[in-house]
Amino acid sequence: MVEGSMTQGAGQGPVVRTATLRDFRVPPYAQVPVQAHAAQAAHPGNAFPEGEPPEGYTPTERDLPVINRGDTVQVSVAPEEAPAQAAAPAADGGPGPLYVVGDVHGYLDELLTALHRQGLIDTEGHWSAGNARLWFLGDFTDRGPDGIGVIDLVMRLSAEAAAAGGYCKALMGNHELLLLGAKRFADTPVNSGAGTATFQAAWLLNGGQKSDMDRLQDVHLQWMSRLDAVVEEDGHLLVHSDTTAYLEYGSTIEDVNDTVHEILTRNDADECWDLFRKLTKRFAFRDEAGSTAVQELLAAYGGERIVHGHSPIPYLLGEVGSEDGEDGGGPTVEGPHVYADGLAIAMDGGVTMAGKLLVVQLPLPN
Repeated sequence: MVEGSMTQGAGQGPVVRTATLRDFRVPPYAQVPVQAHAAQAAHPGNAFPEGEPPEGYTPTERDLPVINRGDTVQVSVAPEEAPAQAAAPAADGGPGPLYVVGDVHGYLDELLTALHRQGLIDTEGHWSAGNARLWFLGDFTDRGPDGIGVIDLVMRLSAEAAAAGGYCKALMGNHELLLLGAKRFADTPVNSGAGTATFQAAWLLNGGQKSDMDRLQDVHLQWMSRLDAVVEEDGHLLVHSDTTAYLEYGSTIEDVNDTVHEILTRNDADECWDLFRKLTKRFAFRDEAGSTAVQELLAAYGGERIVHGHSPIPYLLGEVGSEDGEDGGGPTVEGPHVYADGLAIAMDGGVTMAGKLLVVQLPLPN
């Protein structure tokens, strides 16, 4: 958490927590000042000129629709006093345990803490989980203080995990597409379908951080552009966005990922913008037809459940606080959100609104 921030301890009153980066001797790229959550309230990502959201704006906490259905459940993840040991590999020498990470959005110290609590990294921030499998669901940058530090960490853990017999991989989120577009096309006008727009303007309106852009290097751009959009692991269909728009890019997982990579390789601003906008759609699984939408994706790509980030759990639960966490201490997020007749698992814990950065092992406990 942020230095000096207030959090509620289990069975206790508010306690003061210091920045968790002090507990990790991490590489220099991760050692940057941690900004207060409250600073996000004044960020351009939470405002737009003349009161009208422009094309390309991803709604934030203040204007997303909120639902509060009675057929959803939130799976609690018990707080741990000490770092957990990563689950042991299968006795038959099969693949290691599977973990997923929700949207990080530049909150590096929260990520380090969550990974350490699951036993995936040691106190120095290095991979310690052997042959475990770790998937990030996308959205590494924007809104938070150190998106490039997050990407650097994930890239390093990918190499360390592979050397240990496991792996650490990541999916393409809409904010990766947005950052790629802002770097490649800047203020080049694109056809938004409702007038002209630019990637640069959309990036700023969605929480783009100048410090991230200043530190963005070719290695980061190459890494992001090669990320897959869809993957299936152990009966779980992993995607970033809760949308059926993936079906527009292919009838198989391989087709979707190949198509996304081809679009980014062609480097056409309008085509990249269309991809960004389609993968920014959300809430396809939330209403009465939600389970049908999930089943459509599962029928095409395989798996028994879909696991996604993108749409913050506080919205799906109807527990929305202010982004600076001042009204009632912020939204309550205990763990992943299971909904759509049990077929969908939401993993965005709303870290940008003082919620929780989720790292959980799959399958979820019954």
